[in-house]
Amino acid sequence: MREKILLCLLLLGGIHAQCTEAQIRLVGGRSRCQGRVEIYYRGSWGTVCDDAWDLNDANVVCRQMRCGSALQAPGRARFGRGSGQIWLDDVACTGCESSLTSCRHRGYGRHNCGHQEDAGVVCRETTPLSLSVRLVGGRSRCQGRVEVLYGGSWGTVCDDSWDLRDANVVCRQVGCGPARQAPGSARFGRGSGQIWLDDVVCTGRETSLASCRHRGYGSHNCGHQEDAGVVCQGESRTPSLRVRLVGGGSRCQGRVEVLYGGSWGTVCDDSWDLRDANVVCRQVGCGPARQAPGSARFGRGSGPIWLDDVVCTGRETSLASCRHRGYGSHNCGHQEDAGVVCHESRITPSFSVRLVGGCNRCQGRVELFYGGSWGTVCDDGWDLNDANVVCRQLRCGQAVSAVNNARFGRGSGRIWLDDVACTGRESSLASCRHPPYGRHNCGHHEDAGVVCRG
Repeated sequence: MREKILLCLLLLGGIHAQCTEAQIRLVGGRSRCQGRVEIYYRGSWGTVCDDAWDLNDANVVCRQMRCGSALQAPGRARFGRGSGQIWLDDVACTGCESSLTSCRHRGYGRHNCGHQEDAGVVCRETTPLSLSVRLVGGRSRCQGRVEVLYGGSWGTVCDDSWDLRDANVVCRQVGCGPARQAPGSARFGRGSGQIWLDDVVCTGRETSLASCRHRGYGSHNCGHQEDAGVVCQGESRTPSLRVRLVGGGSRCQGRVEVLYGGSWGTVCDDSWDLRDANVVCRQVGCGPARQAPGSARFGRGSGPIWLDDVVCTGRETSLASCRHRGYGSHNCGHQEDAGVVCHESRITPSFSVRLVGGCNRCQGRVELFYGGSWGTVCDDGWDLNDANVVCRQLRCGQAVSAVNNARFGRGSGRIWLDDVACTGRESSLASCRHPPYGRHNCGHHEDAGVVCRG
């Protein structure tokens, strides 16, 4: 798993400052919470030198990876030598930082090390990872090439020792009943990018591939001609797809997007009609559908097109219950993205709010959960009235300050709110005036934050 972080480099001895977004991952360990520390910058992954590397530094990495506290801070390339750049050296964290690049260091790419000094961490994993899994290239959602999401990118599984016990875990994880076959040799086509898992050994009772034994993430001796697949019996339950509306003038209209296999994607407008739109409107908590526009009325999406030829009766509770061609199977482009216009419900939406990057739970960057994903709030017009609503919503007392300019670090993903205008008496940000969800003219350098008294 890799986390997006704000990398602000102050090159000591000069006035030059450089800020960019980096990513972090652990490579070569036997679980997601141990391995060689690598960060991504300017298009390439690089390592961290072990000079002065200690538990304070490792604790920051472990926290960033959501892996609890650090058990060890090994150096000397314990998890194998990396390749390419060595991006950080002489890292000096206090242990309280929210990201590795908030710690003091020599400067990006400045070091006196070799890869025999690559730093690593061993964290106390607090909860087992539940890897996102998807099946690609099959004729239904219950068969295909196995791909897992790790370190922010999708990759395949090597077929070495791949058998029905391993396939059973995958089939259970994607809600498709028991496995019928565990094909190898890229039966469903060769993948691309990373091969994340090799020599997978499951008992068959695990709930996730992440709980099975394997060589370590990214450690393999395979090529994509050995990509593993599964053929499952079929759906053991109807999946409940997350749905969101994007690009509309309110929360009840927009381009239809669904979350499948860990990625958001769109729906093709082939045969899209009011019955299909009614299901979406019901699912997002809006009234009945007024229109079922196609031809990318609300803008072209990006990424996968997950559904095509959707046929609903209109009585289903989820798009997942409607007939369609199969996840990822389509003959469309994003110029055919489907949308909906629903009647607004009379209920004010409510969403979860969290604070990220502060020293305690009552300060940090404001993030809210909407449409199935976390996003930030732009600081345009952000003031103490707005901050008071957030602090009250989180039971943190009154607001001390309403901070802007990404004081608590830049977020990633969506910017859900802009030009928020609260009176200060609302019980939720959702009750404050603001433009439609997802409409803004901001970047993450304008992410809003709060400091509460609690």
